[in-house]
Amino acid sequence: MASEKLLNALNDQFNFELLSGYYYMGMASYCSDKNMNGFAHFLIEQAKEEYEHAMKFYDFIYDMDGRVRTQAMDQPQNDYNSFLEVFEAALGHEKLVTTKINELVEMAEEEKSYPTIQFLQWFVEEQLEEENSMKDIIFKLEGIKDSFHGLYLLDKELGAR
Repeated sequence: MASEKLLNALNDQFNFELLSGYYYMGMASYCSDKNMNGFAHFLIEQAKEEYEHAMKFYDFIYDMDGRVRTQAMDQPQNDYNSFLEVFEAALGHEKLVTTKINELVEMAEEEKSYPTIQFLQWFVEEQLEEENSMKDIIFKLEGIKDSFHGLYLLDKELGAR
């Protein structure tokens, strides 16, 4: 149903989604270490969401008569200089995910793999939401600067996710 090239690219994205969750766990560990459990909770939920995204790719690859192959993962960053740096890294990573999804859409369009194009549309919309979510948190962190009270309130807000 899909070319080997497209199936390999989908498999790479499956693995990248798992890696994304691993990156978010590294970010969460930094926040937990700083006793900002709301920040950590938000990032742990992000990690879980990335695992769910990976499973969507997993299922779709098999729906397209492909075979999933797991790959080695790089160690994520575990130390940061600030919460702002954490969320700037998260935004940068989400932008990379967006680029990878867009490349998959282009490949699927070139191959006229309509089931793949339809499948990927959910991710296109999801990435817009993810990037905007990170931008919102960064905006708040830039306004807060080093205010403990502001960090406390944002930590509480993110913990309610």
